[in-house]
Amino acid sequence: MTVGERIAFYRKRRGYTQEVLAGLVGRSTDWLAKAESGRRQPPRIDMLAELARILRVPLGDLVGQPALLEDEREQDDVPAVRDALMSPRRLSRLLFGADAEIQVPTPAPIAAMVEQRWSDYQGGRLGTVVAALPGLLQSAQELEDRGSRSPDERRDCWAVSARTHHLAATTLAKIGESDLSWLAAERAMRAADESEDPLVLASAARSGTHALLANGRYDAAMELGEITAAWLSQNISESDPAALSLLGMIHLRAAIAAARRQDRSVASSLLNRAEQLADQLGSDENFWQTGFGPTNVVLHRISAELDLDNVSYVVAHGDVNVDHMPPERGVSHRIDYARALSLAGRRDESFAELAKAERVSPQLVRNNPRVRETLRDLIKNAPSTAGRSSEIFKMAQRCRAVQ
Repeated sequence: MTVGERIAFYRKRRGYTQEVLAGLVGRSTDWLAKAESGRRQPPRIDMLAELARILRVPLGDLVGQPALLEDEREQDDVPAVRDALMSPRRLSRLLFGADAEIQVPTPAPIAAMVEQRWSDYQGGRLGTVVAALPGLLQSAQELEDRGSRSPDERRDCWAVSARTHHLAATTLAKIGESDLSWLAAERAMRAADESEDPLVLASAARSGTHALLANGRYDAAMELGEITAAWLSQNISESDPAALSLLGMIHLRAAIAAARRQDRSVASSLLNRAEQLADQLGSDENFWQTGFGPTNVVLHRISAELDLDNVSYVVAHGDVNVDHMPPERGVSHRIDYARALSLAGRRDESFAELAKAERVSPQLVRNNPRVRETLRDLIKNAPSTAGRSSEIFKMAQRCRAVQ
């Protein structure tokens, strides 16, 4: 279903008329009718979040997040990740105790495996990450047990657990598993607290912002970003490039939350603060898998302007060289740029950006609701002679934008 059809489906399920639901969100009945029928562009993300709140459904249910990650090599077992996160052994160490049959891992080899999977995530290889997560999460739990019994290794064990759960939270948010993402983010933050490492905690806080954004909780994401930035500034040296990168990314994630909240002044302020840190860093780096630097600030500013409905700005400034950036970040930018080009009526350029993105990471493109929305618009506005044989239609089928 389209976004409008989903709104209509849940509205009817709740027993609301168009007039009632429109009144609850402060819009006209005509506005809602056109949104549901597709006679106008889908509502902005902030309005979708408000509709989701009133209809009492997850935001992902309205925007069309994928129900399943589909990987051609069948590395898509999200239920196995859920099982690992919801293992009953996680509920009480006192009740379950240590499993004598398990050979408890040491932190260093697990840390190396986690960083390899972070590289896969940044490379857009989501299936590889999802396939590895159940085992990594199990190892993280065992490391927590080890850390509780071994004071000398305590901080290292909890730090690796935090990185593992951060990876899980970010990956799950990317593929639309917003509730699981929050569960993993909460575990990442708790483990980071136990590690007593400011950089581990700052990195884990990013997972919290990802999960909150995925759940449409923009005020909460802004609050987390503000508190994390204030705390981090007091506990690190800003001459440390890794600390600069983490602080900058916290500002960028909070800026996106502000933009989705339609708070332009706060978003601009946060972007400017991140820009100052990027200038201080001096170049595009990838400390703690942040991809932070001047280019990433530019890309987040463009993304924020798209959320703020400033399509002309995105079209004018979106042609950015992202070849040197981590593929995940570059693909996300191309998807934003393609969306703006489509809204501006530049159909061929929009499809070209989507095609470039798909060549880099098919999984990131084919599991993205904004891609499906853009492809439907491109098909709707395509010449009638194009038909089902067109490259656009074929891509729309691959992305499940059409049947």
